[in-house]
Amino acid sequence: MHVSLMVAITIDGKIARDSDHYPDWTGKADKKLYVEITKKAGVMIMGSKTFDIIGRVLPGRKTVVMTRNPDRISDQDNLEFTSMPPDKILAHLAAQGFDEAVVVGGAKINGLFAKQALIDELIVTISPYAFGSGLSIFSDIVDLKLALKKVWQLDENTICVRYRVIH
Repeated sequence: MHVSLMVAITIDGKIARDSDHYPDWTGKADKKLYVEITKKAGVMIMGSKTFDIIGRVLPGRKTVVMTRNPDRISDQDNLEFTSMPPDKILAHLAAQGFDEAVVVGGAKINGLFAKQALIDELIVTISPYAFGSGLSIFSDIVDLKLALKKVWQLDENTICVRYRVIH
């Protein structure tokens, strides 16, 4: 299973001002790339806070929401709530025929996958904002060594950097 971690960050490395911050600060080019990559993978994995902020299932891909709340149950085929750990989620997805997944946050979920060495690549969009303080890509200490794969400009003010994780 190939796992990408995809995040949009400010120039000072923040993914949000706080845990309730809606990602309306990323531009159209970032959103277009997000749709392209997550639809190609077919499945995206996120925490319940991220899902609640987005507020809906995005079309054309399966959404797996990590939660500790046993009362969260899906009534849709393309939405799954789970309390499984990251490695079990990936095994479950592989059993369903998926061979790629994109982890899309938040910081706690990103860290859970990183700590288990389950991330194969990072896709980071750098947007022309600075928050000064806020949430980082990971909420806890991680140790990822990366190799640069590609850098490109998405629009006049936004760049994207793609790294391979060295395992």
